[in-house]
Amino acid sequence: MSLLDFTFRPVNVPQYKSDAFPDTLGPLADLPGKWQGTGFNQIWRPHHATSTDPAGQDRFLELNLTTETLEFEEISGPIPNRGFLQGDISMFGVTYLQKVSDVVSGGIHIEPGIWAVVPKTTNPPEGNTVARLASIPHGTTILAQGTAVAKDGAPLISPASITPFAIGNPSRTVLFPETNLSKPTPFRQVSNDSITQEMVDNPNSVLSSALQNQVPVRTIALLISTTAPSPISGGGTDGTAFLQGSATEGPNASPASMSAIFWIEKVAPKDGGLEFLQLQYTQTVLLNFNGLSWPHVSVATLRKV
Repeated sequence: MSLLDFTFRPVNVPQYKSDAFPDTLGPLADLPGKWQGTGFNQIWRPHHATSTDPAGQDRFLELNLTTETLEFEEISGPIPNRGFLQGDISMFGVTYLQKVSDVVSGGIHIEPGIWAVVPKTTNPPEGNTVARLASIPHGTTILAQGTAVAKDGAPLISPASITPFAIGNPSRTVLFPETNLSKPTPFRQVSNDSITQEMVDNPNSVLSSALQNQVPVRTIALLISTTAPSPISGGGTDGTAFLQGSATEGPNASPASMSAIFWIEKVAPKDGGLEFLQLQYTQTVLLNFNGLSWPHVSVATLRKV
């Protein structure tokens, strides 16, 4: 055989394939482009005791009305993953850059990252999944993995809670007066008078309100979590040494977990008009400090521009 007879044979690598999502990007196919909109952000911040606050108040509640830009760009070509326990796979995905600002005070969050579609595997035995990889400037990285579901009609938006609870025991909740907007306190920041008690009690009510004058036609839900095995075995979080704190005294504000749902929606105005794409999300990060898990909830409604 001469050298002229030699050819490289392409490798047949499994990719994300589904009747519901035939595109290479699967359920992420509508994401590339720029999305803009508004939302609501809530976070319990650790409060460090000082000489002017000897009582040692441990918490501060920040509430923000937000504006947001979220821009996605398709990654050119497959992302190969080399396998030992099974054959190689190829992922496809998009990079993204998220910028969130308080409507009054300016920027409060910036996040670069990647969304990817992952084909089903035999080891581990998982079906088609989606994954989000993110880096947060406070000193946190996340990898959240989960599933995608398509359905006709509106998204299912369940209530979200900002009530802290004992670490590892969500049933042992602890109520604090900062969540009652009718009670003045120096340990709460409300960025705008438009923030209501309903929003504090259930941040996801902001998403439901945005849908009131719309008719959702089709919804793709991306359900992800950093906590294995819910919904699948992949995922995790990590933080800087400062966030983790000392081994003996506990964390400053350890990013224990993150869960989120992103809804890619095709909607039409109730009063008539052309259908358009809309992106809604709810995200809860649990920050651990002083013996409690403190929910940090962010929501937004964005339109492709």
